[in-house]
Amino acid sequence: MVTAITQGIKISVDTRYRPDHSNPANGHYVFAYHIRIDNFSENTVQLLSRQWLIFDSEGSHRQVEGDGVVGEQPIIAPGQSYSYVSGCNLHTDMGSMRGHYTMLRQNDESTFRVDIPEFQLVAPHRLN
Repeated sequence: MVTAITQGIKISVDTRYRPDHSNPANGHYVFAYHIRIDNFSENTVQLLSRQWLIFDSEGSHRQVEGDGVVGEQPIIAPGQSYSYVSGCNLHTDMGSMRGHYTMLRQNDESTFRVDIPEFQLVAPHRLN
């Protein structure tokens, strides 16, 4: 698991290879990632959008942007957390992701960026 804290918002990421959804013979590798967002700040925040940079072991990369996460724009009060699971497909059995969320402080309507730490996506057979 990797973690990072930006302005009191802690992001924790855990990943898992999904062989049941992958097809290595066709260069299709699927990974799930579980993200937990903990609000250790003094402000209620709302996750407005995300931006991902996704890399594979052949040097290819792509950028994904969008509103919220998994169809939601969660509001997270101080001391509360929000978790979700999503996925990523790669053409190789190794890669990585990193990115950021844009958050809104509800008390003053200011936005700020929360870094999502880089995490590895690795099929288990690559670890041997």
